[in-house]
Amino acid sequence: MSASSPRKQELPIYDTHARTQRNSDQNSVNSHRSSFRPLPNPRSDQHPNKGHRRGIIAENFNRKAIKCHFVAASGEFIGTMMFLYFGFATHIMSILEVKPGEGVTPQTVVFVSLGYGFSLLVTVWVWYRISGGLFNPAVTLGLILSGCLPPVRGLILFPAQILGAIAAAGLVEGMFPGPISLVNTTLRTGTSITQGLFIEMFLTCLLIITVLMLAAEKSKDTFIAPVGIGLALFVAEIAGLFPLSYFPISSAIFRMLTYERLGVFYTGGSLNPARSFGPAVVSGVFPTYHWIYWVGPGMAGVLTTGYFRLVKALNYEEANPGQDSAGGDLGHNT
Repeated sequence: MSASSPRKQELPIYDTHARTQRNSDQNSVNSHRSSFRPLPNPRSDQHPNKGHRRGIIAENFNRKAIKCHFVAASGEFIGTMMFLYFGFATHIMSILEVKPGEGVTPQTVVFVSLGYGFSLLVTVWVWYRISGGLFNPAVTLGLILSGCLPPVRGLILFPAQILGAIAAAGLVEGMFPGPISLVNTTLRTGTSITQGLFIEMFLTCLLIITVLMLAAEKSKDTFIAPVGIGLALFVAEIAGLFPLSYFPISSAIFRMLTYERLGVFYTGGSLNPARSFGPAVVSGVFPTYHWIYWVGPGMAGVLTTGYFRLVKALNYEEANPGQDSAGGDLGHNT
């Protein structure tokens, strides 16, 4: 027998079944061969290759990201402007209502604090779905450091907040009697720069920790976080706004105080670099210690975020469990 490969066996002509089976096998092989396509060649193929498709996806993603950043920035600009517009308007009105010979009363301080606190409460509740309702570079810094806000988004919101504050100050200056310098944040006579710096820091700590625990940290009470945030600002303003004197003041002193910003507060209760910067830009009045209204709240952002990260790492939920329960034994430790 020859060692060469055997010849293909001839099938009888009448064996139609066998011939049909062989033809079917050959067609199957030929069909596989004819359907084979080489790997796509990016230089010769006319259809988009995989890399091109990835480029399209990345381009669409970038467009979507840009759109989202723009929407958030617009919401932050309008929200900051509305928050400070109503706050400044209330502040100026309360100052102009102080009559010569009567002096500034605690009721005036409460009224101003309510104006800022409730203005923040309403605007945060309206705008938090669009931009987060931050309206404050110090709060933005705290959320970035805590990992709750992407740094890119924070850098985009920051100038929107500054521009919104300037716009609010400009609108109030043009619409209401009395110079916008009445609401400038200044140190009370007898308050040192160091004291003012740490007062601003601790007051801002209250606001930022409220935002972190009620809004950034999700719970069953997150939907009413704007109430807590507005009340936190109200309480902090009460502490930061302190009348220079409760005694009657003469007309001459009243005029002097009025046009020197009636700076009868410890620090003016800024808690917000944008809140201090906007009126200063529009009025053109920058005190030499203006930097404390940036550094103080910035220090608060770092300090508060450090504590927030610490208790998160230690699983603070285990210290007092059941606080987010819908009912039952809240805080009951087994």
